[in-house]
Amino acid sequence: MKLMKRTTIFIVFAFAALAVGLWVEPPLQAQNNWLEIGINHGNPLIRIAVANFPAQSNESNLSGLTSEFNQVLWNDLENAGIFQMVSRSYYPLQTPSDPSGVNFGQWTDPPLSAQFLAFGNTADINGNLVVTAYLYDVKNPANPAVLAKRYIATLNEVSTRETAHRFANEIIQTLGGGIPGINLSQIAFVSNRSGHEEIWVMDYDGFNQHPITSYGSLSLTPRWAPDDSKLAFTSYASGNPEIDVYSFFTHHLLSFPHYRGLNTTPAWSPDGKKIAFCSSMSGTPEIYVSNADGSGLQRLTFSPSVNISPVWNPKTGNEIAFVSDRSGTPQIYIMNSDGTNLRRLITASGDAVAPSWSPNGLFMAYSWAVSETGTYDIYIIEIATGRIVQLTHDVGRNEHPWWAPDGRHLVFESTRSGKKQVWMMLADGSDPRQLTTTGENWNPSWSN
Repeated sequence: MKLMKRTTIFIVFAFAALAVGLWVEPPLQAQNNWLEIGINHGNPLIRIAVANFPAQSNESNLSGLTSEFNQVLWNDLENAGIFQMVSRSYYPLQTPSDPSGVNFGQWTDPPLSAQFLAFGNTADINGNLVVTAYLYDVKNPANPAVLAKRYIATLNEVSTRETAHRFANEIIQTLGGGIPGINLSQIAFVSNRSGHEEIWVMDYDGFNQHPITSYGSLSLTPRWAPDDSKLAFTSYASGNPEIDVYSFFTHHLLSFPHYRGLNTTPAWSPDGKKIAFCSSMSGTPEIYVSNADGSGLQRLTFSPSVNISPVWNPKTGNEIAFVSDRSGTPQIYIMNSDGTNLRRLITASGDAVAPSWSPNGLFMAYSWAVSETGTYDIYIIEIATGRIVQLTHDVGRNEHPWWAPDGRHLVFESTRSGKKQVWMMLADGSDPRQLTTTGENWNPSWSN
């Protein structure tokens, strides 16, 4: 049993360990004039001021939750990638808590020079947290109101943070070209902090980290269903790697066949009706696709090599990318969802693994180890043109990128702080932020 487990683990991670002896063409450096990945569609950053919301009463619980709200709202907008946050050191001594307190000149004149102002207040009304929130276009005093919202929440930390996330999402979607914010999204990942590799889930900003599995064995490769109601992953609970599907509605596993051989790296189709995965049921690791319950099994690849890590084109659902070493080293290939029209995505040498398709279907993020260093970094390729941008440089080993649903962010694993940890960054490689610190954490996947 131990030998089989060790062998299958090697197959799962084979592409991360193969040595490369080929020369790699140097990738193009980041060029924001063509890397239109939707961070702000080439528009300048929006200069926004965010006043602290005052509590309307002195209850200690309300005061603490109000401070939490203010910090989360600021962090969410700062993380969005589309705002230039006006430093609070420039703010007037008296900041508004309602529209009557807005002095437009104070916010539009230098040094603030704000375009927009978020402000409001909190109150304890009948034992509920009530947040009244506004977004003003302070450069348009004749008609400044952009958003006016009232949120009623429970007086606790989780509900307070959710309320701040909701208001931040409203601001981001309103000012960011209609693209929804990610502040209520979640990230699944693998952690060994319990002594075993289990599947964990956390909020997008690293808050509320908690385990989903407790097998006491090895669980890997979590992937969200399109409606975020389920999580498919690889489990070694039976001793053999199998596909398991966890329901967030029932908090139990759903039925999925346990095929013979290795079964790993599940991936949901964009409509949630199918799952692609790697299986060695035919003798060699191949890409298969089935219905979401495991029925209607179809084999897509036929190659005496390792074929693994499928991912669907989320925009069309008509293509699947995967990794294969059929050329001698692991490379990323794309095929139609029925297995036809196979082509190699990256023509340069080096190990190219862990593909993740952008929400708009135009880009692929992946890990690439070039022969000069043998160290994995995160890259993006524009699929139509083949143009490549390197996002991480000289900061440890960086692997397993996964797109946020807004197309503006990526989550990935990195050893830059010593151990493997989960990080996020903007999709142009800027503003990296560490999300996990306890134990080792890797293989992240962003909800939809």
